[in-house]
Amino acid sequence: MAKFTKEDILKSVQEHNVEYIRLQFTDLMGTIKNVEIPKGQLKKALDNKMMFDGSSIEGFVRIEESDMYLYPDLDTWIIYPWGGSENSRVAGLTCDVYTPDGEPFAGDPRGILKKVIKEAEEMGFTSFNVGPEPEFFLFKADERGEPTLDLNDKGGYFDLAPLDLGENCRRDIVVTLDKLGFEMEASHHEVAPGQHEIDFQYADAVTAADNIQIFKLVVKNIARRYGLHATFMPKPLFGVNGSGMHTHQSLFRGKENVFFDDQDELGLSQTARHYLAGLLKHAKAFTAVTNPLVNSYKRLVPGFEAPCYVAWSPTNRSPLVRVPASRGLSTRIEVRSPDPSANPYLALAVMLKAGLDGIKHKQALPKETDRNIYVMDEEERKAAGIESLPPTLKAALDELQKNEVIREALGEHALTHFVEAKEIEWDMFRTQVHPWEREQYMSLY
Repeated sequence: MAKFTKEDILKSVQEHNVEYIRLQFTDLMGTIKNVEIPKGQLKKALDNKMMFDGSSIEGFVRIEESDMYLYPDLDTWIIYPWGGSENSRVAGLTCDVYTPDGEPFAGDPRGILKKVIKEAEEMGFTSFNVGPEPEFFLFKADERGEPTLDLNDKGGYFDLAPLDLGENCRRDIVVTLDKLGFEMEASHHEVAPGQHEIDFQYADAVTAADNIQIFKLVVKNIARRYGLHATFMPKPLFGVNGSGMHTHQSLFRGKENVFFDDQDELGLSQTARHYLAGLLKHAKAFTAVTNPLVNSYKRLVPGFEAPCYVAWSPTNRSPLVRVPASRGLSTRIEVRSPDPSANPYLALAVMLKAGLDGIKHKQALPKETDRNIYVMDEEERKAAGIESLPPTLKAALDELQKNEVIREALGEHALTHFVEAKEIEWDMFRTQVHPWEREQYMSLY
């Protein structure tokens, strides 16, 4: 059931003195873009008649086919607590991107996720529910507002002030999100100094991805008020834990969680087992999307709690996939490898596609792994059938390009532009001379 109508939004503009509206969408790399319009243009936008130049957006189209239209999702109406002036406000609407022919644009990440969700619906699943756990670091900003490498605290997991000096900032973030209609489950200091986590209540996948994008905006804007810089870079510091975005997921049929089976010893249905098997089968290929930066692979290494091995367990946190203890309607699968630099729409699309493929082909679930994989040697992992995730962005891109299932999830347009951009990123990194190399080699050789 829709939350807002066009009339509701026009009324809200008047009641809250909204002067400008940001028509927001996400490019292929996961960056939020917007076309800001005055309130006088809102009716035109609500009628899906607002055009923009798609050739200027990363991964969209060539200049000779540049016209694109923004179709606002009315249920995403939001009034921001910043911007505007004392007597006026700025609001936002998240949009889908369409071609002039009235067709969903093949390079729109939100549309790509909707396409895979439609596939799930055709298989009889009415909802793909997701609970993300994005982590981030808070660094001190300099007098120009630029980030430094100075952390704002020395706290650790679940610490309180005075060790957690980011507590007030984090509380302000939660209060702001609450005012915007978010439902949070928890917020706390994470393992590394300066690292924080805020967990959302689960939502349908499109809403969850929308929420992640708004969440990032809120975190960065609130942090700036405290003289801090918030970063979702996966591994900003050597020697400490990186930032992940563990993603809890479940499929529903009406009000029934199809992952739950009270007759099973683990409380998992065959559907859940097949879905989980699909995730494991395609994990190496979807890693390029869920962990899309060169830097992402500095996090996926042993010793810092980030999963780098393709395995699952109902209790053990060292494998890629964990099954949390809750059962009944809360039965879910937690994929622990994604990081918060991922485009959330694409990340959810490829994970869902992998799980659906497991269900379609009744993929057999490998034996669970109860040992700490980090202390197993290579021979023990090999004997247990445990493979490693790709060690670099280049290796992940190679896995992506040879996997038909994940390729299909993205579609040829998005795949081509994504891979092209990421191969350029890898080549820039590969050919750069890094400080470590000079430290190691200049004197010695």
